[in-house]
Amino acid sequence: GPSSCGAQFPALVDAGWQVFWPERHGHGHSPDVTQLFHYADMATETIAYLDEVVGGPAQIVGWSDGAVVGALVALARPDLVRGLVLVGQYYNSAGRAPGGILDALQSGDPDLLAFFKAEYADESPDGADHFEVVFDKTMAMITAEPEIDLGELSAIACPTLVMQGDKDEVTLDHGREVAAAIPDARLCVIPGSHLIPIEAAPQVNAAILDFLGDPATAQG
Repeated sequence: GPSSCGAQFPALVDAGWQVFWPERHGHGHSPDVTQLFHYADMATETIAYLDEVVGGPAQIVGWSDGAVVGALVALARPDLVRGLVLVGQYYNSAGRAPGGILDALQSGDPDLLAFFKAEYADESPDGADHFEVVFDKTMAMITAEPEIDLGELSAIACPTLVMQGDKDEVTLDHGREVAAAIPDARLCVIPGSHLIPIEAAPQVNAAILDFLGDPATAQG
């Protein structure tokens, strides 16, 4: 939901960007409407949002699962993506760093589960009792997906910033390989964990704003 990237929103607005902040179904304030979660469906949903709400091409900033979605949108509809910022994400299981948040969730860490359940209950129209359904669907998705051959990313045609923490859910080797696979991509590594958009917001925001450039020319 918007709360997870709340530290980026004001920085982008203050810099003159018009910011659209869509929620995927089953996240934030948006109801859960599908039997299963798949990145491909989330990309289709995002493409519809760009077509119908934004009304044209945009710069896409995606963190974690949102980075997979952003990459899939850029591959499927290059006409809708002017630039791409991909934060803290692996694109196949070979790039997943061990010992991170996902491992803790899969092992059922009670404190982490309680944190996510409380955040979900605070926002979701489906009620706190639906958390287990969404959690199980999420874990099923991230256990099986994404499995994207990095060679496929070579078709991404827009300028791309690949960003991650130095101790993220994605390995540094994978981040370098992703940036090398995308023709017009740069890699930015910031000290921190998967939570750099929150923990290192000034550094993350500065890197994003530098990459995006002047909103007056980029949005025109």
